[in-house]
Amino acid sequence: MRTESTSRPVPHAAVATASPVPPSTARRPDGRQVRRTLRRAGKHALLILGVITTLYPVLWMVVSSLRPDGQIFGNPSLLLTTFHAENYVYGWTALGRPFSAYLVNSAVVVIGSIIGNLVSCSMAAYAFARLRFRFQRPAFAYMLVSIMLPVHVVIVPQYILWAQAGLVNSFWPLIVPKLLATDAFFIFLMVQFIRGLPRELDEAARIDGAGHGRIFFLIILPLMKPALATTAIFTFIWTWNDFFSQLIYLTDPQKYTVPIALRSFIDAQSTSSFGGMFAMSVVAIVPLVLAFALGQKYLVQGIATTGLK
Repeated sequence: MRTESTSRPVPHAAVATASPVPPSTARRPDGRQVRRTLRRAGKHALLILGVITTLYPVLWMVVSSLRPDGQIFGNPSLLLTTFHAENYVYGWTALGRPFSAYLVNSAVVVIGSIIGNLVSCSMAAYAFARLRFRFQRPAFAYMLVSIMLPVHVVIVPQYILWAQAGLVNSFWPLIVPKLLATDAFFIFLMVQFIRGLPRELDEAARIDGAGHGRIFFLIILPLMKPALATTAIFTFIWTWNDFFSQLIYLTDPQKYTVPIALRSFIDAQSTSSFGGMFAMSVVAIVPLVLAFALGQKYLVQGIATTGLK
């Protein structure tokens, strides 16, 4: 008598579930990977702590601009319990003139300084990087040495010269030196950038009959956009925040720039208005933040391509 087998093929999924992987063969994290993860987490924690420490004064200033004067220095926290927006209204007109007048004065000095540095420093950098003239190396070394001189060393003879010319208490002492390539840092930055450009471009243009003027304006200058953008951003930030030079040359309150106007909140009143000063400080920081945010890509590219670390 023939009997049929009742066994049927077991599905593949059932086989897979019926034979689990032994726990001893499961992959466990290696001790080296654990240490690497902990080290990376520690670095991120330190970076976050550094960012918080760096941003705390700025955040405290923003919060303090919305507090009454009596609560500013007695509360170091960033928690805002009262919203005192009157500081912005009061600070805008506290100095007898709208604060926009001081913003315009700073804008005039900044725009003139940017144009001066872009024109003069780029031409000087081209001369050092592409031309060959007598005493080139000593002149370049002297230019580098001038970077190490603080502004306090040369401010007295410069003031005497401008005073004899009758131009003190004007914007000219703050703008004209920029037209004379006095910022050696930007010259050095552009020299390094131009030296990274292939000389074959110059030779090809020279074969076509181009002189140094056409080579500079039609070939070199368009390729220097990252270095020019870096120069413009740094000039904007440094000139906008410059307090010492503007305090020396500007004595008329109508020609005060933003840094001097902010100091006037403390000196020009019998009772200091820290709330109004902090409020206008926040207003003064906005152009700097916008300039850095819009030009960050060119700033990083310009510094990276010039070999500066």
